[in-house]
Amino acid sequence: MGASMTKTDSLNVKIFADGANLDGIRGLVRNPLIKGFTTNPTLMRKAGIIDYAAFAKDMLEVIGDAPVSFEVFADEFDEMEAQALEIASWGDNVYVKIPITNTKGESSMPLVGRLSAQKVQVNVTAMMTLDQVRHMVEALHAETPAVVSVFAGRIADTGLDPVPLMREAVGILESRPKAELLWASPRELLNIFHADEVGCHIITVTHDLLDKLKGVSKDLDQFSLETVQMFYDDASAAGYTIATDTKASATG
Repeated sequence: MGASMTKTDSLNVKIFADGANLDGIRGLVRNPLIKGFTTNPTLMRKAGIIDYAAFAKDMLEVIGDAPVSFEVFADEFDEMEAQALEIASWGDNVYVKIPITNTKGESSMPLVGRLSAQKVQVNVTAMMTLDQVRHMVEALHAETPAVVSVFAGRIADTGLDPVPLMREAVGILESRPKAELLWASPRELLNIFHADEVGCHIITVTHDLLDKLKGVSKDLDQFSLETVQMFYDDASAAGYTIATDTKASATG
């Protein structure tokens, strides 16, 4: 590894931490690579969160003025709007996550337009197509900061390469200079570098993937040796044996 700069030193993409474990978040606040935070109801449920608002306010105390996104969870747009306005009141660094549609497949574009016009910083989430990006960008107020979250990892789960799509999405957002493209649901550490290469503004990364950052620029020969040692140690610890003919022929 070069002494002057690692790969992470040269990244332009902002890395956000995605999760709902407050102890983990406390540790990540001290990491200079982490520029913001995201969470969602699924992560909060997995973390055992019971009181949504109480957790959010505890999280805000931990992260200070770092940008953070909290998601609405209503399915009717009038209730979504009420939740969004309440969440937005929790802090100037708060972005409100609005799903691209409700569970009926009805577009949230009108709601996003109203909120953005009211200076609510939205994070439009669960987007997976360029048409969705185009339509939603039209709804955003030009002077209100916003985030457009495209689930590149879920796109990849269908067998499609998300990189060309994300590169094109960056271009679509040029008409809204205060809107940022977020690479969501990454599946591997390499996605951070993919996001950086295409010009994504943000990538949000789960805590388990963030743990792999320590392996960036690792010597591959050493990594290979460590992998062999791991296999050997695990086989030894398990006590595996194979009956073999131990007679060795010196001559073949």
